[in-house]
Amino acid sequence: MSGRVVAGRYELATVVGQGGMGQVWTAYDRTLDRRVAVKLVRADRVAAGGEDAEELRLRFARECRVTARVDHPGLVTVHDAGSDGDELFLVMQYVEGADLADHLAEHDPYPWPWAVAVGAQLCSVLAAVHAVPVVHRDLKPRNVMVRPDGTLTVLDLGVASVLEADGTRLTRTGAPVGSPAYMAPEQAMGGAVGPRTDLYALGVLLHELLSGTVPFAGSTALGVLHRHLYEPPVPLREVRPEVPGPLEALVLRLLAKDPGDRPADAWEVYGALAGLLPAPGGAAGRGGSGPMDPTRPFLRPHAPWPDRPGTAAPAGAGAAPPGGPAAPGAAGAGPGGGGAVGATGGPAGAGGVAEAVDEVRRLLDAGRITQAVGVLGDLVPAAAAQHGERSPVVHLLRKQYAATLLEDGRYRQALPELRLLARERAEAYGPADPQVLRFRYEAAQCVEQLGDPVAALAEYRALLPWAERAAGGDPDLPLDVRRRAGGLLLSTGDRAAAREVLTGLLADLERRHGPHHPAAGEVRGMLDWLGRVAG
Repeated sequence: MSGRVVAGRYELATVVGQGGMGQVWTAYDRTLDRRVAVKLVRADRVAAGGEDAEELRLRFARECRVTARVDHPGLVTVHDAGSDGDELFLVMQYVEGADLADHLAEHDPYPWPWAVAVGAQLCSVLAAVHAVPVVHRDLKPRNVMVRPDGTLTVLDLGVASVLEADGTRLTRTGAPVGSPAYMAPEQAMGGAVGPRTDLYALGVLLHELLSGTVPFAGSTALGVLHRHLYEPPVPLREVRPEVPGPLEALVLRLLAKDPGDRPADAWEVYGALAGLLPAPGGAAGRGGSGPMDPTRPFLRPHAPWPDRPGTAAPAGAGAAPPGGPAAPGAAGAGPGGGGAVGATGGPAGAGGVAEAVDEVRRLLDAGRITQAVGVLGDLVPAAAAQHGERSPVVHLLRKQYAATLLEDGRYRQALPELRLLARERAEAYGPADPQVLRFRYEAAQCVEQLGDPVAALAEYRALLPWAERAAGGDPDLPLDVRRRAGGLLLSTGDRAAAREVLTGLLADLERRHGPHHPAAGEVRGMLDWLGRVAG
């Protein structure tokens, strides 16, 4: 079904999840050229008829309305909803990152300050959800995404129960909605649910983060529910002594069998966690404020996410050896990066790659750059695994990928690709090869666009002598490099050096292209500005 277009607008790419309601796909919005997630209700469930199908339709319609009503940055955004043939669809924000279950598996044991930060962020979301009023009813690690900047996004209000005055419930008696491992006793018994039901699930989640396992496990769902009803949880400090006493006490309160013994609301839980949160500007857990660190929003509140691992502009970019370009950074866009698989699938050989490149060109001609980036982002590593990193197939794809990233303004992702292309080409054809110089020039442009004028200027200066003496290269490249360097000298405040570079450049531009060429006019304008400032 990959490549299918839903509602004439959303092109499905790859399945990322399945459940009782159907499937979740990554997709591309053809109208706004962006990646989205599309939830589809399975056609066989809808077509079954009878009470189950009608219940499913009602619950899905409610999901769309309820989720769209909650406005919080920690809750996935709903973009669109409707029906397509016999299927219902919900279009949501595409969230980059890893789900909390995978995040826990990669960080064992989970630093307790991270658990506190996760709990605090979830309390903020739950407070907004409960104010609607809505109960999530299925809070668990698989329904929480950790984004590269450490912020959390809660997914799937599809089993939420709106707290109507008449207490209407969409599920039938004896068929509680939710996951047994995280289900509060009152929910397991089919009783009334409320905000404290979600707080119980939060307690289970925190216990799992801190101990590595849920408090009540079993071989059957019935056995798990029985333990929720009748067994006390093991205090955390018995299995992990370094957990602070107040945190252990809070988790025990959240896991109280009687809802009345739990905290009153999510804000009370947040208040209990607040004293354990890291202070702004400090460091906590592993990695301090690194990628996918859930303490980062508290360590650096509202701070921008400056870079991703392995893709930052190098501080010493101009220190590359004179024989070739600087060493490449690690490719990728950080944890959870990479595009969704498009309709082209993986490369099955040169013919398949040619078809994929044709598909990318078609997407670019249609202005769907984001989708083209996603297709290429998956094809490059797949082709490398099949044909080897140094194969012509991979080089062709990587070159197209870098060019598409540049066209889409994704300079941080394009930079390591260009560095790798320059290095591999230089090893095969020498550092003066025209294509090597073009890759280096585009990499320097990325560094400039990423806001490091000093490093970019160093790269342009290192490139210029190679561009000037390259045989058979682009005769305009040295002029372009000098123009970029002159502009950067102006931006760094070195007006004398800027005047010297731009004066010589203007003479060469007028000699080559004439005085009315746009580049000559741009340089002349910079020199006029320098003259006014000096006067």
